[in-house]
Amino acid sequence: MPTPIAITKTEAVTHDVVRLTVEKPDGYRFTPGQATDVALDRNGWREETRPFTFTALADADHLQFVIKVYDDHGGVTQQIGGLREGDRLLIDEPWGAIKYTGPGTFIAGGAGVTPFIAILRDLAAKGDLAGNRLIFSNKTERDIIMREEFEAMEGLDCLFTVTDQPDSALARGLVDRDFLKKHVTDFGQSFYVCGPPKMVESVSADLEALGAQPDSVVFED
Repeated sequence: MPTPIAITKTEAVTHDVVRLTVEKPDGYRFTPGQATDVALDRNGWREETRPFTFTALADADHLQFVIKVYDDHGGVTQQIGGLREGDRLLIDEPWGAIKYTGPGTFIAGGAGVTPFIAILRDLAAKGDLAGNRLIFSNKTERDIIMREEFEAMEGLDCLFTVTDQPDSALARGLVDRDFLKKHVTDFGQSFYVCGPPKMVESVSADLEALGAQPDSVVFED
């Protein structure tokens, strides 16, 4: 049965991404990388659930979600953009298949980075980030979620790439087979992939074509 929780803080992360800090029910536990189904606790919206990933540390006294707001969709995420402290959500039990299995490369597209936030924060808190890399693709630099925090994580190698900003000094272009051949030297490592479905499908296929073992590529099915 869904559990009602109150929002305790709202923050802007980028021009179209918000961070919601919310109450944590007693005894509620999740593994970094997991998500839950979330609905707005208000008339007309309680049945409109959407999956959102936990981004706070698992042992924190609160829960947190980083959510991209789509103002032109007229749905749940548009409503979320207008939420304030004291508004209430409904959350279900944790679920998800993106689980850390060892050092490797995290490949994210846009808001697909959210399952990796709690994983990377957990590793950073333990001092275990060495050997991990984040390849993070966005349209422009202003779309990059939590860039400063990722860059400040000791031991994490970050490679940001943009697709729609010709004047950017960052790497350019889609994360495709040619990009992976250029920027990845070891295809025997673990890979964690999350983003738009077509990106996940193509990147996973490209990784396997370049030598990655199928069971070393972790993604949300």
